[in-house]
Amino acid sequence: MKILTVDIGTGTQDIYLYDSNLDPENGFKLVLPSPTMMVHRRLKQTLQSRTPILLSGHQMGGGPSAWAIEEAARAGIPVYMTASAATTLNDELDKVEALGIKIVGEDEVESLKWKVESLELRDFDFPLISKTFSDYGVSFNELAAVAVAVFDHGNAPPGVSDRQFRFDYLDERIRARNSLSAFAFLSSDVPKSMTRLQAVADSAPNFDCPLVVMDTAPAAVLGANFDSVAAERKSKIICNIGNFHTLAFRLGEKGIEGVFEHHTGEIDLPKLEGLIRKLADGTLKHQDVFEDMGHGALMYSDQAFEFGRDDFDVVVTGPRRSMFNRQSKIENRKSLAPYFAVPFGDMMIAGCFGLLAATAEILPGLAESVPGALRGGRGRGVAPWDA
Repeated sequence: MKILTVDIGTGTQDIYLYDSNLDPENGFKLVLPSPTMMVHRRLKQTLQSRTPILLSGHQMGGGPSAWAIEEAARAGIPVYMTASAATTLNDELDKVEALGIKIVGEDEVESLKWKVESLELRDFDFPLISKTFSDYGVSFNELAAVAVAVFDHGNAPPGVSDRQFRFDYLDERIRARNSLSAFAFLSSDVPKSMTRLQAVADSAPNFDCPLVVMDTAPAAVLGANFDSVAAERKSKIICNIGNFHTLAFRLGEKGIEGVFEHHTGEIDLPKLEGLIRKLADGTLKHQDVFEDMGHGALMYSDQAFEFGRDDFDVVVTGPRRSMFNRQSKIENRKSLAPYFAVPFGDMMIAGCFGLLAATAEILPGLAESVPGALRGGRGRGVAPWDA
């Protein structure tokens, strides 16, 4: 049995093919440039020639791709976007047009293609991933499931902060079912407000197997929990330092006890440690993060989490984890001691293991094979999504 998992971030897309005939460490995997970085590089090349640009397809991750699109428009290069592609920049299309970008109908795309640089936007390019594996003799025949993670702010109503809207959504999901896998959905069950998750579902081929979509943040934390050391701690704080977003979940025996999320570019180690300490002692407030241009914070317990019970204070994962150096000592301040999680020997694939675990929970037919393999890979104990 095979399950394809794809964790799409700002810097990279991390791909892992689970095969029930292999130990998890032997599963085939790729770490490649993210789709938004691929679009960014392609458009930066186009800037040199000043060729008009046509962007069709679907909503995808912004950041680098959005910056390059806006740069082209500011430079006076004609930029055309279909309505679905334009939501990559803003769900309110009048704000896209205010940038000097022309919104065109789907029926106009073919007539424009011959005189423009044409790009199709999408986060999940299954044909390209399939071809890459196929070039190495690895077939995707008889996939049992496909699972994809992206970060989704959601479609906030006009006048509502997308940062606040995201945290209202996180709160709703946690209160409905206090579990990291509560942020995973079958493609047919995606909430209407989660437009980027829905765009992944819309852009995927018609698989002969289920498609699961999930938010990247809880996927990374859930995956880090498969590290053999992290899994043994029933109470812990796991911090994922991504290229664009940093978040930390405080987890206890009853589930999620608190969470905060900030922009990685807006924080340094002292600020991050201060937020983690407040998350631990139960005093963290939403305003502490939101008013600092972060996304926000949620607390579900006022009980204190005690540091110093183990040889580390916080479990750390993510591509920017070097911010949190174990030897860090800053001006007479005792730094928190991090443990750098490496589930099945690879930190970069943590989100894929989280996707795999959530998929097995959503699809009962996979429950016997996948959890057993993941538990076996770390020796003993209950599955971490049940901890």
